[in-house]
Amino acid sequence: MTEATAVLSTTDPRVVRAIELVWREAELLDRKDYTAWNDLFAADGYYVIPIDPHTEDFANSLNMVYDDARMRQMRVTRMIEGYAIAAVDAARTVRTVSRFVPESVSDDEVVLRSAQILIAYKRGRHDIWAGDLVHRIRLSDTGDRIVQKVVRLVDSEDAVPAAGFLL
Repeated sequence: MTEATAVLSTTDPRVVRAIELVWREAELLDRKDYTAWNDLFAADGYYVIPIDPHTEDFANSLNMVYDDARMRQMRVTRMIEGYAIAAVDAARTVRTVSRFVPESVSDDEVVLRSAQILIAYKRGRHDIWAGDLVHRIRLSDTGDRIVQKVVRLVDSEDAVPAAGFLL
């Protein structure tokens, strides 16, 4: 095993911390605990769902979601307060996040790729949402935070129905 392989192992304690944060995030989203989910993000963090499956320039591309802290908070508020079409009669979800591959690891940050399969159930119907995820996680003794979450849906270039939940 080369040194580079050892550093990018999923058994590296820094990578384990990042994986545990991603699993915690998935659990919060399935419980619809959107406030706690938002608290997992760094103040400068972004939540992105691009349409172009290959883009890295999210600021200059068309996205389904491109949320900084202000927009994430607005999205959370719509999901939990008052009458919002996205939250009324929302689907129940169960997601699995797996196939973790560390892209880069340092004492301050882990970039982690993974796959997500989400099953949404609403009005007697199951829908499947699948995508590749990239999480950039800032490690800190005061609490690890998501700096960027990118969800690349496998069908992002097709018509995607309104979800009523967060990916």
